[in-house]
Amino acid sequence: MATTAKKTTADKAKSTASKSTASRNTAKTASKSADGKVKAKSTAADGLRELFVDSLKDIYWAEKALTKALPKMAKNSTSENLITAINDHLSVTEEQVKRLEQVFSLIGEKAAAKKCDAMEGLIKEGESIMEETEAGPVRDAGIIAASQKIEHYEIATYGTLAAFATTLGEDDAVLLLEKTLAEEKEADTLLTEAAYNTINFDANEED
Repeated sequence: MATTAKKTTADKAKSTASKSTASRNTAKTASKSADGKVKAKSTAADGLRELFVDSLKDIYWAEKALTKALPKMAKNSTSENLITAINDHLSVTEEQVKRLEQVFSLIGEKAAAKKCDAMEGLIKEGESIMEETEAGPVRDAGIIAASQKIEHYEIATYGTLAAFATTLGEDDAVLLLEKTLAEEKEADTLLTEAAYNTINFDANEED
């Protein structure tokens, strides 16, 4: 009986020690998480070139998604100026998709798309605006607002890609990316003019 009691006491001691060690390990893990550092995925880019290629795949997906979203925006617009601007930009976007494929080829990579969460969110926001507004100047103003957010995202993206390409010495790719960047800036200007010259004021009058 005494031997059994000793074993029971020893087992309890081991169990307590094990729990104590587990608690310390948990505390250490919590401490690591609390410092705000993010653990990279095993597929994370470890060099600028990889980040550049990943970003190209991202915007490639985004541009292809836009070729499907823009016709819907045009169909739900009522301003002739806005419809023309959107349809014109659709044609430009289709060319930008081809231009990105050229960039992939220039840097020796296969053209591939990787889902762009940012663009997906911006497109969904535009769809929500169309669902929540009546057809007319108010919806037109909302479509312009959504479109400009998209343009600003693209301007930031292409500006960054051009900078990456410059650093990597991909001069031919830089020229193509800067051409697209200029087109995005022009599209943003056209949308601004449409908003401030007619549509936004019409929406205000309607209220």
